[in-house]
Amino acid sequence: MTPARICVFCGSSTGARSAYADAARALGELLAERRIGVVYGGGRLGLMGVIADAALACGGEVIGVIPQAMVEQERAHTGLTDLRVVVSMHDRKALMSDLAAAFIAMPGGFGTFEEFCEVLTCTQLGLQRKPCGILNVCGYFDPLLRLFDHAVEERFLRPEHRRLVLSDEDPAVLVDRLSQFEIPVVDK
Repeated sequence: MTPARICVFCGSSTGARSAYADAARALGELLAERRIGVVYGGGRLGLMGVIADAALACGGEVIGVIPQAMVEQERAHTGLTDLRVVVSMHDRKALMSDLAAAFIAMPGGFGTFEEFCEVLTCTQLGLQRKPCGILNVCGYFDPLLRLFDHAVEERFLRPEHRRLVLSDEDPAVLVDRLSQFEIPVVDK
């Protein structure tokens, strides 16, 4: 089933390679063309701004969720379909999760890693049944994916839970996989 909205976690920087912005642009356009809304961190800078602008340019719905402190630092994207200002980062993550039916992580830093791992953990624990994917642009997430595999080898992560992380370098393939993925019921 095609999700109504996908939450995208990504950097407030465009990174070292133009391929990162190209992938954010392609994902934003793809989601808009498929009439899948974008939920994201509400920023105007970096990959966040690129994906929002691309989806908006194609007539897509873009909902940004940003803490008040970041609005005051003039980081908020003011041209969105809907900009929701919250008190804290905790409130931001909770609202983004509530608004989305699936999640995609793109290249980013600590915030991206933390946000993605939190929603992945909620899916693992059965607190939600929402697919989680990684858009692995230029192999950016290869070290993280190897870490997940290592956690399986060392028996800190069950193989069936490792399979909850979908990844692909092609936005269309990843969105298709998220749309078709059925989350298994597995006890923690």
